[in-house]
Amino acid sequence: MDPHLLRTYVTVARLASFSEAARTLGYTQSAVSQHIAALEQDLGAPLLTRRPVAPTAAGERLLEHAGPLLLRLEAARADVVRMAAAPDHGLTLATSATALTSATALTTAALAALPSAGVTMRVLARDEVPAAVAAGTADVGLVDGLAAPSDPLRLPDVAPLTTYGVGEEQVGVLLPAGHPLARRTGLRLGDLADARWIDAPDTGLPLPQLRAANGGHGFRPALRYDGTDVRVLAALAAAGHGLTLLPRSATAHLPGVVAVPINAPRVVHRVELVHAGTPTGAARALVAALSPRA
Repeated sequence: MDPHLLRTYVTVARLASFSEAARTLGYTQSAVSQHIAALEQDLGAPLLTRRPVAPTAAGERLLEHAGPLLLRLEAARADVVRMAAAPDHGLTLATSATALTSATALTTAALAALPSAGVTMRVLARDEVPAAVAAGTADVGLVDGLAAPSDPLRLPDVAPLTTYGVGEEQVGVLLPAGHPLARRTGLRLGDLADARWIDAPDTGLPLPQLRAANGGHGFRPALRYDGTDVRVLAALAAAGHGLTLLPRSATAHLPGVVAVPINAPRVVHRVELVHAGTPTGAARALVAALSPRA
């Protein structure tokens, strides 16, 4: 299967338009049509209906495979390019918002010890961090999530990646300062399963992880926040829009809210360092500074 044809197909399916896909890819519309026809002939199945432009059942199945396949190809290319890159090309660190907040002291010290090659920091959605490292748009990543103590995180299977745990800490429920539970010294996560929650997948700890820790039920969202600003999330919680779960280090000095620790089940906020292949230059120095073998 030709990856160029596959990329064309994914673009057409995403945009639901041959002409828009042609403009996006820099092809003529005729070339896009030829790519789709060639891919359909190769697979022996129609992939798109034409009016309207939409994936067929076979096309939907191909889309399920296409993302990981194309990302693996990007990861392979990035790995080879990375091996040939100059060791002082600088460092790009991809991180989720709460991973950076939780590991700030450790990361700041490690970055300060790096050679002066230039550091770029990119704050991304959690699931985008491993993909960025795999595709080579970031040299190193910091990912985070909810886990049992000392258990590794479950990361998207985007490419062979190496991970190290760099930190674990207690988590707390963010409550308005006047909430009836705000004076508790600890709470059970299961007792809050039917409360109003804020779905903030890239700032607070994701609700699916809370649901999994509670046996797969509860934690329905009352409001969704798609940003990465912890203070905005705290303001939403303080205004009574719902509860959210954060690592305790991220809750210091947030106005109008109280963070009450979760005592049961035994879960922690875990941060992991992620890289692909064998790091070089500044990336190698950062990995050495943050990994447990350092």
